[in-house]
Amino acid sequence: MHPRETDRRTVLLSLAGAVTVAAVTGCTRAPDPAPPRLIVATGPPGAVYREIGGELALLLDERLAHNKVIPVETRASHDNLYLLEDGGAHLGLANLDSVLATEIEKQDLVSAVGRLYDSFVHLVVTAGSPVRGLTDLDGLRVSIGASDSGTEFTTEQILSEIGVRPETLRLDQATSAEALASGEIDAMFSLTGLPTPAIADLAERAPLRLVDLADVADHMVTVYPEAYFPATIPATTYAGIPACPTMSIPNLLLCRQDLPEDLVYVVTDTVYTGASRLAEQRPEAAQINVRTGISTGVVPLHAGAERWYRDNKPASEGAEVQVSPSESTD
Repeated sequence: MHPRETDRRTVLLSLAGAVTVAAVTGCTRAPDPAPPRLIVATGPPGAVYREIGGELALLLDERLAHNKVIPVETRASHDNLYLLEDGGAHLGLANLDSVLATEIEKQDLVSAVGRLYDSFVHLVVTAGSPVRGLTDLDGLRVSIGASDSGTEFTTEQILSEIGVRPETLRLDQATSAEALASGEIDAMFSLTGLPTPAIADLAERAPLRLVDLADVADHMVTVYPEAYFPATIPATTYAGIPACPTMSIPNLLLCRQDLPEDLVYVVTDTVYTGASRLAEQRPEAAQINVRTGISTGVVPLHAGAERWYRDNKPASEGAEVQVSPSESTD
């Protein structure tokens, strides 16, 4: 098990309740009853995960009469996977590349509710920075995201593949933005939806620039075609920042495999019927739809989610919706 603060882990496990007996003992048994408190693992300050996860928790809390839904702040993707694995959370957001790296899909502990939206890799510098490409980061002070975050994992993959060696710091989104503004760091990475709150807030206060990652994206897509896709951050995303080539990564809403089928059916229904309301708070939620929702890669859908997709196939589809893992539609 990956090390985490003992107090935090104990509190979350206590909140989640005893939902992991089968995982701990290795035995197979019927799914547990619906937990009275449903824990949603979100993300850190300044990140989309925290905001969209919190909004989703509000929708679920309104919908589920017999379950108290509690969003918890985490370090994001990898941290959420660890919490799901050991029972510290029932639902959580994670990037597909983090899921592939932890091979969580092979452990029969976690399954997918669906694909929600895509995250984009940001390499952010001040407008006057001499950094023009990834290799310019050698020896500079660079935040690569909080420990156990998707940003940290993806950035480490990129730096390793390209062979760049900056002085790395592990700061969350909000702290990274403030450190960039004060000159404590030379650049920051962020892997999150558009717009990233911490970057958007800083762009309103100081001139920033996104570093072109087109060559990096081409390389990473070749090496990891199941996880990474060429993409562009639109010019309308951040004040004063032009469009910038980069790469995107699908985000999944995951759940404990031992959650009851009927509960996950309602969770899935809430995600899709509430997508427009989520989009009022977070624009990336506009990407949530049934057609792309089933594209969860190697991660199998929970039986409750699979049943919901079959019951709610798009009206224009002549044939039954295929709920087996499929390629990304990006």
